Amino acid sequence: MSTDKEIKLLDDLQSLLEKQIELAQQGNVAGSRLETLNERADSLIGQIVQTGTLESAEFKNRRKQLQKLYEELCLALTAAKADTVEKLSQLRKGKKTIGTYRNNIRL
Repeated sequence: MSTDKEIKLLDDLQSLLEKQIELAQQGNVAGSRLETLNERADSLIGQIVQTGTLESAEFKNRRKQLQKLYEELCLALTAAKADTVEKLSQLRKGKKTIGTYRNNIRL
């Protein structure tokens, strides 16, 4: 594979990772758009692995850059998950409170 094609694959993967991070930071982790980006990223990763692009010393800096983006994506997804867990907890407490009020009104 030519270097131009390898660079394009890496550029496309970087762009997808940046979009995923942006969506995760906005709290849009449950949308179909993120799922579509994940599928496209998986496809690109498969092509990159198949070509052995990131094994080349020539792309050492790009490998580090992509690794940093993956770490940032993991952090953004972890934060989004924590936010979702907190909101679910609040909903459960609210539901329990409403149930208690209903029971007291009926008495």
